[in-house]
Amino acid sequence: MIDGFVRGRWFLPTALVIGLFFLYGPIATLVVYSFNESRLVTVWSGFSVKWYGELAHNDQILDAAWLSLRVAVASATGALVVGTLAGFVLSRFTRFRGRTLFAGMVTAPLVMPEIITGISMLLMFVGLEQAIGWPAGRGVLTIIMAHITFCMSFVAVIVQSRLSGMDVSVEEAAMDLGARPVQVFFLITLPLMAPALVAGWLLAFSLSLDDLVITAFVSGPGSTTLPLVIFSKVRLGLSPEINALATVIITVVSMGVFAAALYQYKRGKTQG
Repeated sequence: MIDGFVRGRWFLPTALVIGLFFLYGPIATLVVYSFNESRLVTVWSGFSVKWYGELAHNDQILDAAWLSLRVAVASATGALVVGTLAGFVLSRFTRFRGRTLFAGMVTAPLVMPEIITGISMLLMFVGLEQAIGWPAGRGVLTIIMAHITFCMSFVAVIVQSRLSGMDVSVEEAAMDLGARPVQVFFLITLPLMAPALVAGWLLAFSLSLDDLVITAFVSGPGSTTLPLVIFSKVRLGLSPEINALATVIITVVSMGVFAAALYQYKRGKTQG
């Protein structure tokens, strides 16, 4: 029994260390080599920050990053609106004709391979252009529309889960006191849904910012996003500027996560 306890006591920390190293070891290596003076990303030749200067003057990467941010914000906002409506319908209207089909269509992008989604969206845009002349070619608009299509499913699932766990009696009590349905929604339901809405928007933003496959099908000249630029550069050989760009993104994301954790800690300490 003692031997088993000792093995168990050492096994869990060892497994934790190995798991963390497996997950974060490559990221740490990438950050370290972003300060490498050599152009060869696998050969260390000294400390330097010159690749950050090169990145600041790389108009192609900067323009692609700015385009990706604009697309991600627009896509996340559109997905939030459509996904919230879909999640609200699925949660509050449990019986109506075609509900099973509607639920299946809403959640289908969650399990649909991205290459299938990309091809179907491309064929739809081509068919619409031939039929009514809109959209005229592929560009930023088609990317946003495609991203809204697959991101809204994630928002709908999050909103539906939040609404399913809410206490409906609070809304019923407000209506018994004379509040109209619109007032109940904006004064009670919407504030209670706020965490789910924020989480859905952030998830949709991350998915849109990171998407490569669908964007490759629905993008056109002048609408090259950051993942497409990085993918094209990696195919020709990894550049130290990509390491610097990845380090900047990791830093920004880490700061956001730390700020959110600090806010939750202070909030819990205040409530406690």
